[in-house]
Amino acid sequence: MSRPDKHIAPPEGADDAGEFVVATGKVGGTGNPDDYKKDGRLKSTVYDVEMERLQEQLVLLQYWIQKQGLKVVVIFEGRGSAGKGGVIKRITERTSPRTVRVAALPTPTERQKSQWYFQRYVEHLPAAGEMVLFDRSWYNRSNVEWVMGFCTEDEHAEFLRSCPEFERMLVRSGIIVIKYWFSVSYDEQRRRFEARNAEPLKRWKLSDMDLAEHEFYVKYSMAKDNTFQYTDIKQAPWYVVPSDDKKAARLNCISHLLSQFAYEDVAPEVVTLPEMKQMPYVRPPMGEQTFVDARF
Repeated sequence: MSRPDKHIAPPEGADDAGEFVVATGKVGGTGNPDDYKKDGRLKSTVYDVEMERLQEQLVLLQYWIQKQGLKVVVIFEGRGSAGKGGVIKRITERTSPRTVRVAALPTPTERQKSQWYFQRYVEHLPAAGEMVLFDRSWYNRSNVEWVMGFCTEDEHAEFLRSCPEFERMLVRSGIIVIKYWFSVSYDEQRRRFEARNAEPLKRWKLSDMDLAEHEFYVKYSMAKDNTFQYTDIKQAPWYVVPSDDKKAARLNCISHLLSQFAYEDVAPEVVTLPEMKQMPYVRPPMGEQTFVDARF
């Protein structure tokens, strides 16, 4: 493979690298126009009912992954505020953290920077019966790091060469790799950033990196297009989730994730709770313990 040092510029005026323009965020549709608001976004009442159903299915999928001993990696990438964290939160809301766990790695240490690039991610890969959700992943190298100048052109080129082989190796070893890219338009990203900025309790979500990423929106589009050019492989293809409508994006992503498995209902049967076993033991006086003040 030749060195990937030529980047693709998006068409003039296109949203998120020109792959599509999502005016309302509605994808597909439920078939009932009453399920959508005037702006085309999904109504909360519809979302709540469907999310509850999907979360029940995620629990069933969790049991299936355990029983079958599957090893599953789900990668969530995309721009800041695109909705990656929101869908991860809904996936983990009712599942067990022992089976479905999140890997959100911090900035690498100096020691980690000296390691093979993929090394610090490998230790978070799943064992049998586990599903790991990567809230950003090794694709930091071809997206955030390249856009912000945190890696060299040689490091970037080497990543694009080696990443497809790394993922093929994971698949050959029995790991299921599913990759989602959450796509948000410039206007919607700006609206979300402005909302965070206006709310003191949410302002912590608006980092210097987010501001820089918004400034370099077009360059991030170039990074995403180049990443797809080299890493959208048949063994681990990219799935794009239009996310201008957060609620619809969450439902679409989770529905697609569930569709990737031919799972069955193997939830455990109702168990009989045991009675307390009596034994000769006298507990110390309650007054010797320090209790939290009863303010409520």
